Amino acid sequence: MSVLRLGIFVSGRGSNLQAIIDAIEAGTLEAEIAVVISNKPGVPALGRAERHGLTSVFLDPKSVAGTPDPRQAYDRKLLEQLQHHRVQLVVLAGYMKIVTSVLIDAYESRIMNIHPSLLPSFPGLRAQQQALDHGAKVAGCTVHFVTEGMDTGPIILQRAVPVEEGDTEDILSERILKEEHGLLPRAIRLFAEGRLKVEGRAVHIRDA
Repeated sequence: MSVLRLGIFVSGRGSNLQAIIDAIEAGTLEAEIAVVISNKPGVPALGRAERHGLTSVFLDPKSVAGTPDPRQAYDRKLLEQLQHHRVQLVVLAGYMKIVTSVLIDAYESRIMNIHPSLLPSFPGLRAQQQALDHGAKVAGCTVHFVTEGMDTGPIILQRAVPVEEGDTEDILSERILKEEHGLLPRAIRLFAEGRLKVEGRAVHIRDA
């Protein structure tokens, strides 16, 4: 059986990318990173990819400025990269752009995202601060398949993180991030093992 080929989208420091790299190198995740793509130049995530000898690409959103639909034009460029590198599963690991139907249709139920809340609560930006603002007692993280709605796709895995007295957005974010580093590679492993089945909004895990 061929090893699952991953395309990782990043926008920042790349700690979730590092968690995937570590899981592969430790032998707990049977997959290979075919390409790492960033929409921002010079971010630490690209440096991580370079240090591990991975193929990395900065794809400038400005390159499609002036086209009739820049978002879809950009995603067509992303799709070209994914197809060129024979990517089977796309992983959004701190990728700060909303993907369009161009990618979603081409990779239906094959795009995963990690989000720092227990969805469907607190979608979108600054989910940790949203949890604090609402006085939530439990926060967490979610890995889900990507659909056209913002953070609305079928949920694969979740992990709860308690909100503690005195938490700030930064403190809570770091506590959640530690859980993300275990959850995302686990979700990818389930996909690689063919154990995920999507039925409507539900994701069933075989031999859970």
